Parts: sequence; C-alpha cells; structure tokens
Amino acid sequence: MKGVTVVLHERTQSGVDGMNNPVYAVRRTSVSNVLVGEPTTDEIASAIGQYGKKITYMLGLPKGDSHVWTDTVVEIFGEPFRTFGDTIQGIEENVPTPWHKKVRVMRCE
Repeated sequence: MKGVTVVLHERTQSGVDGMNNPVYAVRRTSVSNVLVGEPTTDEIASAIGQYGKKITYMLGLPKGDSHVWTDTVVEIFGEPFRTFGDTIQGIEENVPTPWHKKVRVMRCE
C-alpha cells in the first residue's frame, strides 16, 4: 500500500486586526504518503452523533508526521476538505503499518 500527497493549509497567527481578533497567515505544505480511505458506516454514524458532521474520508497519517491537523483545510485530489474532531493516534512502535494516526475530513462548504 502507498499513500498519496495531500496539501495541508497550515495556519499561523501573524498579528491582530483593529478589533483585536487574531489574523492568520496560511502556508500550503505538501504531505506525502497519506492514506485516503472511506469511512465505515459506524464511523459515519459516530461522527454525526458526536460532531453533527458527515465524514467524507478518513486520512491515515504517516509515522513521524508532526503537522497540526486540527480544524484545518487539506486538499485531496485537488479538492478542498476540512478536518474535524480529534486526531486518533496509536502507539507508533505498536502499529505495524507506516501510518499510526487517523483524521476525519468533510467536504468544505
């Protein structure tokens, strides 16, 4: 199995506006070897019940990845999606595959 390259939109606070709200700069970062899979029926039902959102894909993140995947835009196959919920993480040494984290994504509206 081999993953694909996705583009993560990493946000960093670059200042504040006139109303003292944070202003963010976005940097597009390519992340390779990301698995893109279909969610199970149970995962879809759980996400709707817990977050009120429908999962489009589950992403498998490669071991050693240190990017922040919480509530961010990610381009998959050239289309924008948004991550939601907590990152699901296994113990890196105990997972036999090259991926040890999962993230839920939904279509951007």
